[in-house]
Order: sequence, then C-alpha cells, then structure tokens
Amino acid sequence: MHPLEHSSYSPAAALASIEIEGKMFSTSICVGTFYNYITKGVFLRLTNADLPEKPKRKRPYHTVKTVKRAPKGESIEKRPAEVDAREDVGHWEMDTVYSKKKSSKKTLLVLTERKSRLPIMELMPDRTADSVVAALDRIERRFGSRLFRLIFRTITVDNGGEFADVERLERSALTMGKRTKVYYCHPYSSYERGSNENENKMIRRHFPKGTDFGKVTAAEVKRAESWIANYPRKILGWKTSEMLFREAIAAL
Repeated sequence: MHPLEHSSYSPAAALASIEIEGKMFSTSICVGTFYNYITKGVFLRLTNADLPEKPKRKRPYHTVKTVKRAPKGESIEKRPAEVDAREDVGHWEMDTVYSKKKSSKKTLLVLTERKSRLPIMELMPDRTADSVVAALDRIERRFGSRLFRLIFRTITVDNGGEFADVERLERSALTMGKRTKVYYCHPYSSYERGSNENENKMIRRHFPKGTDFGKVTAAEVKRAESWIANYPRKILGWKTSEMLFREAIAAL
C-alpha cells in the first residue's frame, strides 16, 4: 500500500492523518480553529478557495417513479436489512465514472464497500455489460473465489445497461457457482447508492469532469484508489477505509 499522500486533504483530514501517523509538533490546534484561521487569512498560501467542496444541503427524497428495471435483477426492496445497517463488511455499491461524449469510451468501474467505504477501481474499455463482467472477473481472480464470496456478499447497482447481465455478474468466473448477490436500485434513486455518490466526488478530485479516461493509466487509477482508501474520514471516527477493511478481513 502506498504511503499516505496529504495533497488535497481537507483541514480536518490533515489533522487526523497527523494523529494516525503519530507525528508530534510543538503547537497543536483543533479543527474549528484551523478552519477559522483559513477564513481569517492567517495562512499566506491557503484560503477557503483551496478547500475541497463544502457540504451541500441534503436534497429531499422524492417518490420513486415506476420504470422497468434491469431484466432478471432483484429489487433493492428485497435486500437484507443488515445491508442497510452497515453492520458488517461485505456489501458493496457499484457504479461507473466515464468521459465526456466526444472523448474515449474508456470508463472507470467503481465499487464502494458500504461499511468501510473502501474503493476498488478498474479501468474498462467501454460501458458495456461484457466489460463490467470482465472487470468483476479480474477482481475475483485477485481475491480468489473463496475470499471473494466472503468479502463480496452483495453488490447494489443502478438500472444502467452495463449492469443488466445479472446472471454473469453473480456467477463465479473460477468455479461457475454463485459468487455474489446483485440488487437493483429503484429508477432515478441515486441516493440508494449514497456511498458510491460520495466516493465519486472524491474520485473527481483526481479525475475532474471532462477527463478523458483514454489518457488515464492503470497506475494513475491505483494511486487515486490508494489515496481514497487512506483518507481519514469523520464518518469512520477519523480512521481510514483501509484500516477498517483490513481489521474486518483479519477477523474472517
């Protein structure tokens, strides 16, 4: 695992990373004071304009529209309650991040573990069902069929055509048996994959909208993946996704 890279960290995450690494300084400040100093212009080269995107007011949920879901897929309504509760590691959300229309068809497949928020990112040649299945097969081969079944118990996706081949998504490329269970969100309900949505905002710090993924290397994707995995998060008690995920795997 790459060492922590502190560029683009929020002030709160930067302070948390200092504590995680056990660094000691003659002077220490709290998060609130840090933000106040930035607003008051205490730092010559750091202003509010340099900070990551500020939180926005939560959008209200709307009535779900009735639209045909991906064929053969099981609705999120049948997903076990334990997945909603984020009690155990092993439940993922999956999405794609892609280039603007006039650039390469290359796409980024993003999986986000719901409890630890650990990201897994894979470059694909396009946004087709075959490419998604092939990417998931590669991930399974890296983990091995037994560990994959333990770690990827469920995957929640939207109704895009790239996720339509539910049979191949759920079937192991190594044993031909069952490797995971896929659930489909309601149409127009991106909030049902909230972990993915938040992860995508962090991905866009590295690959802004308009990025041509045809010009992005696999090494660059893995560096971004490592940066996100090792980013201290308030929702995780200022631990990192990598820490929580490794702890869970060790307990298996």
